Amino acid sequence: MRLVTLEDLTVRLGGHTALSHVDFHIDKGEIVTVVGPNGSGKTTLLKTVIGAVKPSHGTLSRAPGLRIGYVPQRLAIDNTLPLTVGRFLSLPRRHSAATMQSALEDAGADDLMDRQMTALSGGQFQRVLLARAILEKPDLLILDEPTTGLDQPGSASLYRQIEKIRRDLGSAVLMVSHELHVVMSASDRVVCLNGHVCCHGTPEIVADAPEYRALFGSGTQGALALYRHDHDHHHHGHPAHSHEHGDCDHA
Repeated sequence: MRLVTLEDLTVRLGGHTALSHVDFHIDKGEIVTVVGPNGSGKTTLLKTVIGAVKPSHGTLSRAPGLRIGYVPQRLAIDNTLPLTVGRFLSLPRRHSAATMQSALEDAGADDLMDRQMTALSGGQFQRVLLARAILEKPDLLILDEPTTGLDQPGSASLYRQIEKIRRDLGSAVLMVSHELHVVMSASDRVVCLNGHVCCHGTPEIVADAPEYRALFGSGTQGALALYRHDHDHHHHGHPAHSHEHGDCDHA
């Protein structure tokens, strides 16, 4: 089932074309990762899908009644503001203690309900944001660089939690990330963006694409293979490179 479809979508912001003639979709239950250099329109794409940014041209359609959970790139909390995790999860709408505890457990933050938001580590803070995004069991979970500021083990742990949410809740996941090798292992499809869609397909196809290598170099592939092996617990040879599902258009 198709959750979101963008067709020939162009977005202009303040006289600048942020996205040009983008075709994009996400289906029920899949993990799609958007990669691209700074200023390539990644956050604009997420905001367009959410409905916070209006397209200048083209069409955007969402499945009726689509529930979206959103984890922003950054959220600043005033250090002088006493705000527990439970109170934060109740903004702007109250939820039962059982609902909040269930979301915290799904986000891997079981024991944080009574902690002050300002006392959390970076990883704990991100898990609380994740819990807030999944409170209402979204059909689509959208994350904008969710591991910014986390170290590599912390990032890998958060990505595993996101995969678990997809498995347990059935949520589709759309995320922007700069951590290419970790992202690739978690994704069903990767979209390489640079104001337009340069390339998209399975992780292996995108990692092989000249458009991707022109933007990111060719050093990711070994890390991609190693991470997949570590992640999938088998260590023999490199992952097979399938060229069945993908489309890498020459920009």
